[in-house]
Amino acid sequence: MTDRYPFAEIGGLPTDLRERILRMQEKSGFIPNVIRTLARRPSELLAFLDYHDALMLREGGLTRGEKEMIVVATSNANGCIYCVVAHGALLRIYEKNSLLADQVAVNYRRANITKRQRRMIDFAMKVCLTPAEVGDDDFPSLYEVGFDDEDIWDIGAIVGLFGMSNRMVNVTGMRANEEYFMLGRLPRAEAPAVESV
Repeated sequence: MTDRYPFAEIGGLPTDLRERILRMQEKSGFIPNVIRTLARRPSELLAFLDYHDALMLREGGLTRGEKEMIVVATSNANGCIYCVVAHGALLRIYEKNSLLADQVAVNYRRANITKRQRRMIDFAMKVCLTPAEVGDDDFPSLYEVGFDDEDIWDIGAIVGLFGMSNRMVNVTGMRANEEYFMLGRLPRAEAPAVESV
C-alpha cells in the first residue's frame, strides 16, 4: 500500500465484487494486495478478474503450472516483484516443486523444465520484450513440441494481461503479501490454499 494509492475499503464495494473477494479470502486466508489496490476502481478490477480467470482457469493445452511459469518469467523481465513473488508461490504449489519458481525467475534457460516449457517461455519472452518481432517463423518450433494455435494464443494473452498488471503494480508501488513468500515451500499440511491473482 502507498499513500498515493491506499487500499480500497472492501465493505464499500458492489455486492458481487465484495462477495468474490471474500471467497478469495476464505480460500486463501488473506486478500491479495493487488485486489485491495485495484478495488479502488471496481469495474476495472472486475474486468481484470474476469479476464484473468478466463485465461488462467481455462482448460487447454497449457497446465496451470506452465501458465504460472509464463507469468513468473515475464514478470521478472518487467521488474515486477509482486508478480514474481505471488505467482512464484502458485508455480511452486501447482508443480509441487519448491525450487522451480526461483529457477524460472532468475534464469529459465537453466531451470529444471522440459524442452516444451523452455520453448514456451522463449516465445513468451519474445512477446514480452520484442513484440514487434513476433512473426510466422516463431510458430513451427512451438508446433514441434506440441502447442497448437489456441495454446499460442493463450501464451500471448497471458503475457499481455500480466504485462498490464506488472505495470500497474509498479505505478502503484504495490507490495506482495507476506503470506506468498512461504507458500509452496512448506509441506502442504502447513501451507494455506491460495487464490490465483
